[in-house]
Amino acid sequence: MDSLFPRLADALAATDIESKLTLTRSLAEDWQQGRLDWHDADPLELLCGRPEKPELIPPKQVPQRSPATVEGRARLLHAIVHIEFTAINLALDHAARFRGLPESYYADWIGVAAEEAYHFTILRERLNSLGHDYGDFPAHAGLWEMAMKTADDPLARMALVPRLLEARGLDATPPIQRRLEQAGDTASARVLDIILRDEIGHVGLGDRWFRHLCAERGLAPESTYRDLLSRFKAPRPITPMNEAARLQAGFSAAELAALAEKV
Repeated sequence: MDSLFPRLADALAATDIESKLTLTRSLAEDWQQGRLDWHDADPLELLCGRPEKPELIPPKQVPQRSPATVEGRARLLHAIVHIEFTAINLALDHAARFRGLPESYYADWIGVAAEEAYHFTILRERLNSLGHDYGDFPAHAGLWEMAMKTADDPLARMALVPRLLEARGLDATPPIQRRLEQAGDTASARVLDIILRDEIGHVGLGDRWFRHLCAERGLAPESTYRDLLSRFKAPRPITPMNEAARLQAGFSAAELAALAEKV
């Protein structure tokens, strides 16, 4: 039986887009068929592979994206496609980096990696329909930078990547959908319905594992979360928050109220 972790590392390190998608889907299928052993404790060097393009620039330098024009819609979709590509790497890294966790932890993030590969593919098709492809516009690396800041602690990783930064996507998606619909691009808005539905589940997994790790360490989850936001100087939740989606993902109403007060 093959070891899971070298397979994860290979998919993570792939720089060619199609290779990364193929390796991710293949390892997810082999995992589901019980062909991969998750007990291997040998350390691996993990490298995050990405294509030469898009050019990565600081977040504040990424141009504003108005969907009023075809290029504006393409730039907007490109930003989301980039997030989904990064999310493949994030899920692979969540599973590859941290050892000694329950089998269901690895099952969850392998499943997320496969879903993110699907999201990337369907959003890239929408981008292609507008005459552009992934890599045509600059992007930023904010998500991955936070992953590296939390590389030594799965509790911080779960809190500040899926439960913070990916949860911000739950807040941002409905307004983006409205802007696309106003511009007449209902097809892209409907693809984002799929993304939003699945991302609620992904944030929910981050919430589940964050709370699991807090319980193991005897920590109060919601106060620990706020402490981590301060300690890592992390960005605050976007307001107004998508409270319905966040409640589905595991946030409590009391926590959402406390987070809104701190914004």
